Formats: sequence, structure tokens, C-alpha cells
Amino acid sequence: MRGGGAPDSAEALRKRIRERTARVAVVGAGYVGLSLAMELVRAGFRVLAVDVDERKVRSLRGGRSYVIDIPSAEVASAVRAGRLTATTDFASLRRADAVSICVPTPLRKSKDPDISYILSAAERLAPELHAGMLVVLESTTYPGTTREVILPLLTRVGLVPGVDIFLAFSPERVDPGNRRWNTRNTPKVVGGITPACTAMARELYAQVIETVVPVSSTESAEMVKLLENTFRSVNIGLVNEVAIICDKLRLDVWEIIGAAATKPFGFMPFYPGPGLGGHCIPIDPHYLAWKMKTLDYRARFIELASEVNAQMPEFVLARAQDALNERRMALRGARVLVLGVAYKRDVDDVRESPALDLLRLFQGKGAQVAYADPKVRSLRLDGRVLRARPLTPATLRACDAAVIVTDHSDFDYEAIGRHASLVVDTRNAMKGVRRPRARVVRL
Repeated sequence: MRGGGAPDSAEALRKRIRERTARVAVVGAGYVGLSLAMELVRAGFRVLAVDVDERKVRSLRGGRSYVIDIPSAEVASAVRAGRLTATTDFASLRRADAVSICVPTPLRKSKDPDISYILSAAERLAPELHAGMLVVLESTTYPGTTREVILPLLTRVGLVPGVDIFLAFSPERVDPGNRRWNTRNTPKVVGGITPACTAMARELYAQVIETVVPVSSTESAEMVKLLENTFRSVNIGLVNEVAIICDKLRLDVWEIIGAAATKPFGFMPFYPGPGLGGHCIPIDPHYLAWKMKTLDYRARFIELASEVNAQMPEFVLARAQDALNERRMALRGARVLVLGVAYKRDVDDVRESPALDLLRLFQGKGAQVAYADPKVRSLRLDGRVLRARPLTPATLRACDAAVIVTDHSDFDYEAIGRHASLVVDTRNAMKGVRRPRARVVRL
């Protein structure tokens, strides 16, 4: 299939985008996809959310949000107004003018990229492709994916990129729980297969995002995302190693970082913790490291940072074990309460959370482990379902050690310090608590 009237199709698409009459589809209605979909709705577009998960589709059709930063009332209003519809039917994409692919890109157990979700989305989109359609991949991946993998799938019917269809990559920059930076005010990077593709993708996002940053190619846009998260991973790895060094030197790492942060130039504070979590930072650097292996280059900084970050749950375990030993208690049989299992503060997402590793480690040492988390009512761990305990004075008094893994704003740290006998604080969350009754052990 070729778009014989391609210039007309391109101009018509551009006009519909500017007038916000273009029908936009978002493939993958998870945190990233639904956040983008709602911004498009707010900008005046009609949005189709396509997802293979029937539960998500039913939830959206019923006006219910499953994303912590998106109110159900807003979803319900968009559905009632006909601005947001949801389906599992990929054939409905043939009616779309623009399609944004926001599907997961996990790692295999071998730490190699798993782009099967991207491939599946592109293969199911390909039969519905038509001249005058914009396709943007937002899923984090290695440089070259859009051009080497997606482009051949979408052009095998004869459509020409930059003439008939428009293909680009734009990395998602969603930060769950961040009250200052959201989808709309976070600058959006865009890189197309051709300059015309970049321009068309920029046209769409300019209707929704306050600042759009074009780059020269899809590969550049893909690399931007990996640099951002590799930067964080490496610097967190550095400060986690500094925390271990300070522990051996009997120094307070939090004091050291706080003092260093007073330097007005040449220093950016990062903070230690129990490990890395979430769907980006623990995963994205491995995409870059894997790509470099295909070019016979070893990404040593990335590998070392990953190694240091991966050992932090073991370091926390050792700190808790030593603290119990000082109280003449063994870890085996001790009642350990993990405070927070989400991967970061004030979210309900447990993907790659270091708390999961800590739960396994404590259980492996024979401790009686429970958790409290106001955002995560239950979780599945190695085939078992664990349910959150209420964080009450009685719960705190009943434990031998409370381990703060995720520093939710909802936690009453004064009460934790007053009712627990021992607190292992991996986030410096107890800093503002005056004269806690509990003994507080920090990283």
C-alpha cells in the first residue's frame, strides 16, 4: 500500500493535530500510557486506550483509575464526555491518526533486553497502518530499536517514512508521585526517522507538552533516555558505596553528604538507600550495556554501579543483624517489620523494589517478617500473598526491629520512634524525630 496523495495526507494530519481533531491512540494503558492519554484528553483530543489487559480496559470503561496520580473522577468525566475510550481490539487502531506505543520493556533473567511487548504492539499495529498516520514509540529501549526493528515492520506494505507515514521515538519521562513535575511540564524529547517525522511528532506533542526538544534521530532520542537513567544509577551506586565506606570508617554518611551539598558548584547530592527499584533505573542501564556488548565494548561503569546497588539489600540485612546482636538477639526468630515495600516514596508500585529482596533475605535468615505500607495492601512474593499490617502502636511494639525501606509521607515517624524498640533507617527518615525512645540505626 502506498499513499499516492502523501503530501495531502501529511498536510491533513498536521491540520487535524493543530485543530486537535486528530484521533490519538495510546497502546499500553499503564502508568506511562494512561498519564499521556489523560494529558491528551485535557488538551482537547479524543483518545483511544488500547491494552491487552482486560481488567484495565474494564476499569477505564467504568471510569475508574488504577494509577495513583490520576483521579478516578477525571477518568470518569473523560469517559462520559466521549473523550476517552478503551479497548483490547487492536483493529480499532485503523481509525487513529496518531499512535503512541507505551508498553513495558523488562529485562530477561540473563539481563538482556526483552522487547517482545514492543514487537507485539508493532506487529498488531502494522495491518491497521494507513497513509497519514503518526507512530511514536515511547517505551525505553536500546539505540537502534525504532529504525532497525519497528521501521521494517511498519513499512513492509510499501509506506514511505516521512512521506506516507511518520515514525519517531520520544522517551517517557514520567516520575510517579512527583507533585512538581508531571507529563505536561516535563520537557519532551523527540527524534524521528526523518526530519519530517520529527516535525510531525513535535507538532503533536507541542499541543500537549509545554516544551518539546527535537533531536536529530530516533537513535539520539533513545540514547537520551538511557543516559538520564544511567546517570542516576551510576551516581546512586557511587553514594551507596560511600555509605559502605562511611560505615567502615564509623562516619555518618548523611552528615557527609549534607556538608558536601553546601558547595555551590561541582557537586550534586545523591542519597544512599536499600537498593534500586522501579521500572527504569534498575533496568535501563542494562539496555545500554547489552547494546555495547554487541559492539564488543564493555560498559564498566554501568556494570560496577549495578553490582554495588544490587548488594545494598545484603548491607541492610547485615546492619539489622548487627543491631539485633547488640541487643543480645538473633535474627533467626526475630520479629521484623518492613516499613514500606513500594519502590519509592508515595507510590503503590513494587516493581523491582529492594523491599522484595529484603523480605526474602530476612525470611531466609529465619526471621518472622511482616510489612506495613499504606499504598500497597497486598503483594505476591514467591507464590505467596502477603498482606500489609496496620501501622499501629501495638504493631510497632510487637516487632523486634522496624526497618524503614520506603519513606512514605503517610508514615508517622514520631510514633515509630516512640513505640518501636529498634529502627533500622535506610532513608534517613528519622532525622527530624527528637529523642526517639527507639534505638535508631542508619545506613
